[in-house]
Amino acid sequence: MKRFLLGVLTTLVVLALGAGALLLSLGSGVDPTTAAPASPRPTTAPSRPADLAADETWLGTVALDSKDVLAQEGSLADVRASGTGVRFGPAGLRAQRLDLTATLPFDVVAAQVGAGVRLFPAAGGLAGVERTATVLGRDVTVRATGRVVADGGGLLIEPETVELGGPSFVDAAASAVARGLVTLRQDVPAVPEGMVLREVRVTPAGFAVRLDGADVVLGR
Repeated sequence: MKRFLLGVLTTLVVLALGAGALLLSLGSGVDPTTAAPASPRPTTAPSRPADLAADETWLGTVALDSKDVLAQEGSLADVRASGTGVRFGPAGLRAQRLDLTATLPFDVVAAQVGAGVRLFPAAGGLAGVERTATVLGRDVTVRATGRVVADGGGLLIEPETVELGGPSFVDAAASAVARGLVTLRQDVPAVPEGMVLREVRVTPAGFAVRLDGADVVLGR
């Protein structure tokens, strides 16, 4: 998953640049009476750079949506990215402000965690965690539900209920061990410098995340 989110954001901006070039090439043929409605203006106008190099491009505002984004490292769903003051060149890009919401599918996060972990939605907005482990010399299936929060820039699932698929004495003796097995802390893949995970919640499709940041740097 390394560089996954970085690659997604860079791709979205590159697509915006391509769309902008297409609009410029077709500009003389656009009927102003049929132009699309203007996007909402940002609350703070981005500052135009005075030192733009010949091989750089500056975008005042960028807003892009994608239902699905697929990369070698995994996938994202329902991606919505918006940026202001985006400066793009050979070295990468820098955004004065960048906001991103997306859904991280359960299987993508589970693959990153590894160890045969399965993640799923549970009742009451909780996340479910299931894994097989050896506890007190027995192979048992540990199943838990817990609330997911944004903590220290990553996802944290702390179990509220824990069940072991084994004899009752195993449940009693190994509850603390089992709780540790299903307490998960996982970084959001490759969050760029300047971006912070602000919110996460469980949906039927995965973890819905919201990130934002100022002076965000994305190297190529």
